[in-house]
Amino acid sequence: MEVHKFGGSCLRDSTDLDRIADVLGSVEQPVVVVSALWGTTDRLMRAAKEPRYAGRLVNDLAAQHLRFAPTLANDDAYDRFQRVLLGIEDALSKLATDRDDRAARNRLLAAGERLSALVVAHHLKGRGLKAHAVGAEDIGLRLNGTHVADRVDLDASSSRLDTAALSDLPVVTGWFGEGSDGQLALLGRGGSDHTATALAALLEASKVVLWKDVDGIHPLNPRWGIATTPVPYLGYSQAIEFANADATVLHPATVEPVLKLGIPIEIRHLNSPHAKASTVIGPDVLGAGGLRAVSCQQKVARVRTSMAYIHDSQRMLRKVLSGFSDRSIRIHTYQIGDKMWEFIVPQHEVHRVGAVFKGAGLEATHDYFSALITLIGCEAEMMDGLDEDILKSWTDEPLYVTQSTSHLLTQRDDISSMMKEVFLHLPVNQPV
Repeated sequence: MEVHKFGGSCLRDSTDLDRIADVLGSVEQPVVVVSALWGTTDRLMRAAKEPRYAGRLVNDLAAQHLRFAPTLANDDAYDRFQRVLLGIEDALSKLATDRDDRAARNRLLAAGERLSALVVAHHLKGRGLKAHAVGAEDIGLRLNGTHVADRVDLDASSSRLDTAALSDLPVVTGWFGEGSDGQLALLGRGGSDHTATALAALLEASKVVLWKDVDGIHPLNPRWGIATTPVPYLGYSQAIEFANADATVLHPATVEPVLKLGIPIEIRHLNSPHAKASTVIGPDVLGAGGLRAVSCQQKVARVRTSMAYIHDSQRMLRKVLSGFSDRSIRIHTYQIGDKMWEFIVPQHEVHRVGAVFKGAGLEATHDYFSALITLIGCEAEMMDGLDEDILKSWTDEPLYVTQSTSHLLTQRDDISSMMKEVFLHLPVNQPV
């Protein structure tokens, strides 16, 4: 069994559906996960903010999806298609009177994936494949929160999963599932990748293929204007570091479900379906050290706190981390000592971080930096081998080291120039 996920960037027009059918026709036992059609989720989000002015939305969405599947009206699934459209109208009506109706908002946003699954399944049926649309919550996919969750609850889902509904060629809605309260819940933006890997873990699939409109994960975000080739292989831990830092191709929660089972993740370009995978993510390879990728988070702050005694530090740390989690405060990296804690966070989060520390009875100080540079796969020994003047031109601060990754804080504003220097002095190791 293989899980194949197609994101919105692979669902721009009907020719994409033909490519998808060509891909799946050669897979013996595929399970498909889909996002909403290109641009649909953005439209639904705008409508959620201004529901009174979304009168044309339902007709526009119906017309858009029927352009992809013009014969859907003659299919048994058309009744489901109409019910989804009625659900959009109902959700907009509720949001027009109560903007804070989170259940209605979730129903509205999830409609994009529901419509997409129906359209994709219909097209695949027309190509002779036994496809059928499946709602993630209908097969027992349980998430770990209410309204909004950060991952699929694998334990809860494994005991509830309706494998019979996954017969033939299921086209499963990504991005949402049943929340821990039994109501619809959404994952973070881009969470369909996580849906795919969670399903792969639950079904013990042989691999996950994430189909994109890019040629793999590059060692540097293209926004820096430096040409690179895709990284052919990333270990799980490196992929997690990169996803949390700057890899826009990969959702941060994607890797976790398949890590223990060793299920590989392939990144492939839909326009080159038969080419070798551009990037494969799999088990960490011992002894395969070396810089794999570089990420940059701009405008960060280092927040510090200290304690006079260490006997209560574990309880205090739990309280602080819980406070960060409750407020959805993003932590880029951190360092915990016996009496000194340091957290690197976005600058705009400084005051909320300070409030968390204050709530725990701790005083905090902070200082600002232009950027946090994360060197994926670069161990401290590699940095020790750098010319001292070069390293000083990047930072005067101590490094933060997590597993085989180094983080450095810089005050330089010419980040593009600094990135070029990093690649010049720390060449990327790209094992095949």
